[in-house]
Amino acid sequence: MALRNAVMAALLEGEASGYDLAKGFEASVANFWMATPQQLYRELERMEGEGLVSARVVQQERRPNKRLFSLTDSGRRVLRAFVTEGPAKPLAIRDELMVKVQCVDIGDTDDIEAVRTAVAERVERSAAKLARYLRMRERMLAGRTEDEHLASADRIGPYLTLQGGIALERGNLQWGETVLKRLAQRVAVLGGPPPAHTDEPGSPIT
Repeated sequence: MALRNAVMAALLEGEASGYDLAKGFEASVANFWMATPQQLYRELERMEGEGLVSARVVQQERRPNKRLFSLTDSGRRVLRAFVTEGPAKPLAIRDELMVKVQCVDIGDTDDIEAVRTAVAERVERSAAKLARYLRMRERMLAGRTEDEHLASADRIGPYLTLQGGIALERGNLQWGETVLKRLAQRVAVLGGPPPAHTDEPGSPIT
């Protein structure tokens, strides 16, 4: 999938500046599509040149003027064509941490501890992302039940993709905590020093 499709999907929420889109990607879209601000700005320029988005300049007194982008009719047609074009490509995973875990038996307990540190960092990041996603879910629901929200919201896509991000980070936490436990046991079996990370992370946020 091209980055432009994710950008156009984000613009379904309404017009936004490049900065707004970058923050939006970081806060929500990042749970299924990663992009740097520089990539977003370059893509917006290309999309404007192709007529997929239009931009208007907003004058600001004490700040630089900003450009607000919105989807054009042509952009909507391209996005609809993408939605209906057929099955999505299978998920491609390239995870450096998994390679390290795969090689955890290559050396001694120091190597195991290095991998365990890397896994603990992943667990910490996943816990932070999950907490952020859960706060976003609460804002979306605004006191309603999930069923009420899905029955009455103008758009349900953002909620459904958010649920995918929540499920992913919960899975990351469960896997990470299991790996930390097993690696600690491995160090004990090999007779090495006590693991550097003796306190297991807390239970996944629900």
